[in-house]
Amino acid sequence: MSDTGSPGDSSSGPSGDPPVTPAGPDGAAPVLGRRERKKQATRAALREAALRLSLRHGVENVTVEQIADEADIALRTFFNYFSSKEEAVVASVEAAARELITEFRSRPGTETVLQAFREAVLAVLGRSAAADRDYVRALRLIRAAPTLAPRHLAMLVAQEQALAEAITERIGHLGARPGAPSEAGPPADDVYPSVCAAAALAALRVVLDQWVHQTAGSGEPPDPALLGRRFDTAIAELAAGLDRPGRPAV
Repeated sequence: MSDTGSPGDSSSGPSGDPPVTPAGPDGAAPVLGRRERKKQATRAALREAALRLSLRHGVENVTVEQIADEADIALRTFFNYFSSKEEAVVASVEAAARELITEFRSRPGTETVLQAFREAVLAVLGRSAAADRDYVRALRLIRAAPTLAPRHLAMLVAQEQALAEAITERIGHLGARPGAPSEAGPPADDVYPSVCAAAALAALRVVLDQWVHQTAGSGEPPDPALLGRRFDTAIAELAAGLDRPGRPAV
């Protein structure tokens, strides 16, 4: 088993996200150096091995030693990238969550918040067939394994906060909305970014749950076109406003 990393190789230590190299002024993807590419390859190998073994044997029956061996990486290197097997398994979904925020930030400023969110979601989920398969498998595993719930919940909280910050950057300040004050920045009590982020991500989770459950147990991947249609419906509901009149008493 080869040691593809060393204690100094981890970019941010256990539980940390890999560093993000700023994109160029034209928004192009950053060019990574050899050392950073090696770190990302090691992280991906561990993530894929953890998911593969957990799908085969069940999360509770897999050890970090087995994951490191499956990835052909030294055990000490595993802990440079992940603090537990649960973190390594959920990392497949976490990677997509980070990509979503990055993609949202890169969308043209002429798009509304919900338009940018829709395009970011479809871009990330449609990036590669292999990535889609791992993402769906990880989602199914997370929903079936209670031990993964705490790590998944922590990821969702972090993603929601990151999206709220990205929404704040996109809208600049609430002066862009009719009737709103034109402060230089959002007021401390402005809830729009947080409410919008929570609602958009909740809509995404509902649609993803329905999409994944569509073929649960069949072994077949869900239909991406169906995801797109359902997500468009969910975004349209958010854009139209969720309030509805109550049913009058008979």
